[in-house]
Amino acid sequence: MMLSGWGRYPVLSCTARKVRGEADVIKLMASTTSLIARGAGRAYGDAALNSQMTLLMEGSDRILFFDEETGRLTCEAGVLLADILNVFVPQGWFPPVTPGTQYVTVGGMIASDVHGKNHHGAGSFGEYVESLDLAVSDGRTLRCADDENTDLFNATIGGMGLTGVILRATFRMLRIETDLIVQETIRANNLREAFDVLESSLSATYSVAWIDSLAQGDKLGRSVVFTGEHLAAAELPKDRASVPFSAKLPNGRKVPFDFPGMTLNKFSVSAFNALYVGSRRFGRSLINFQPYFYPLDSIAEWNRIYGRAGFVQYQVAFPRESSFEGISAILRTASDYGLGSFLSVLKLCGRQRNSPLSFPREGYTLTLDYPIRARTFSMLLELDRIVDDHEGRIYLAKDARMGARMLERGYPRIAEFAAVRQRFDPDRKMRSLLSDRLGI
Repeated sequence: MMLSGWGRYPVLSCTARKVRGEADVIKLMASTTSLIARGAGRAYGDAALNSQMTLLMEGSDRILFFDEETGRLTCEAGVLLADILNVFVPQGWFPPVTPGTQYVTVGGMIASDVHGKNHHGAGSFGEYVESLDLAVSDGRTLRCADDENTDLFNATIGGMGLTGVILRATFRMLRIETDLIVQETIRANNLREAFDVLESSLSATYSVAWIDSLAQGDKLGRSVVFTGEHLAAAELPKDRASVPFSAKLPNGRKVPFDFPGMTLNKFSVSAFNALYVGSRRFGRSLINFQPYFYPLDSIAEWNRIYGRAGFVQYQVAFPRESSFEGISAILRTASDYGLGSFLSVLKLCGRQRNSPLSFPREGYTLTLDYPIRARTFSMLLELDRIVDDHEGRIYLAKDARMGARMLERGYPRIAEFAAVRQRFDPDRKMRSLLSDRLGI
């Protein structure tokens, strides 16, 4: 079948096989010389594509065990985060870290070492994974944890599926008392103000800034910053006092067709940005957790907005000391090109996890989306130079086009990762279009 990532670029003809459980995985691993596991297909680029064999893991979707005292959850790798939320939020439990969509698998969350709006305090998802079972290339299944196969454990978290196929995992959930979020909405007139607000909000559990990517001059980086806290039961409004957890939200609208390629342009994005800032209600409000954490999930197949050619998501992370200069330069360059990003997000990150390919680092991360056009790739090469000059790195789970040199400079522990792979997969059976492109 023809497969792509969420960005719909690139597209690759793949031999794809659905698997359910360990036996299926081991059997198919033995039948091929090259394969990669694929979860819900929400990696944006080519990380889950292999023309020879792509294992479709969503059938391995059983929740195996939950400890109500500790919050430890054991499940198969193909379980969707959305299903975990549907089951456990009404019971008062929430994932310790969540990305910007609930339509990802647990295996994908581990392989990408996802982060969220609370990285500045909580770190990445890998910090809460206590153990995992990994099918490696020679047919063995190995238990990996901090005290067992430790180097393989750390390489697998953030390792983009290149160490083996994650079968099961155990991780800790967070106890909550309601499904509501106390959201504080703050205006920032430029990038410096956005940085100041995020820095002054370090005590907030969650924080994120939406950025107007086309603003220029003294408005460069103007933003709307959202902080958030889980609402305690004692703080519930009177009309919800007896209902701490509401019914599941209905499904949202669906994008019915691919938008024309030129729908997203400087003028349409600029108009959207002005409307977005102008329509905000600043101050404190209560909202359900779903629109706070997953605003785009209410629009099914929103990736079709970018047209049939697809789009690239460009997510970079800078060290704290070079973040402001690097992000300012990126925003100026993108604005000069007139290529506005429909989705532009800024987050403050905390301590980096001890995994060679884990993306978040102490500093700031910026996310931008651009439709596939010739000028897009020219601009991204200029952005690469800015990232390189400011010691930044690009997120592998979002990438579809960077070169090996960018990988080596952005991830200085790549040789350590390669050494672990060599020990457990000397024939490089675990491969993807991404790993071939980057020579991992």
